[in-house]
Amino acid sequence: QVQLVESGGGLVQAGTSLRLSCAASGRTDDSYAMGWFRQAPGKEREFVAAISRSGGRTYYANSVKGRFTISRDNAKNTGNLQMNSLKPEDTAVYYCAAALGVSWHYASVRQNEYDYWGQGTQVTVSS
Repeated sequence: QVQLVESGGGLVQAGTSLRLSCAASGRTDDSYAMGWFRQAPGKEREFVAAISRSGGRTYYANSVKGRFTISRDNAKNTGNLQMNSLKPEDTAVYYCAAALGVSWHYASVRQNEYDYWGQGTQVTVSS
């Protein structure tokens, strides 16, 4: 079992930055890949970014590439999503997720490959 808790969301103006964090507890060795997903009102949840266990492989949605950076600190059992140049269309509930039992350099963009999810944190970007 892995418990995930997101933090760092809030209301910001377009063009500014936020840093989301995801704290993992429970089975907190480094045996999980991590992903960030988001769900806007009236829309399906979508992939944002993913990072491998090693931290050496990352994937980003085209809509956030160049603006968002995913990272992790295995020693602290945390993951982060640095979001710069925020746009109103980034408004959503952001979820972190963990995929267990994957290889060292594996990361996934597919939601169904993640085993555990956090409760989400709201990000609202005003124009």
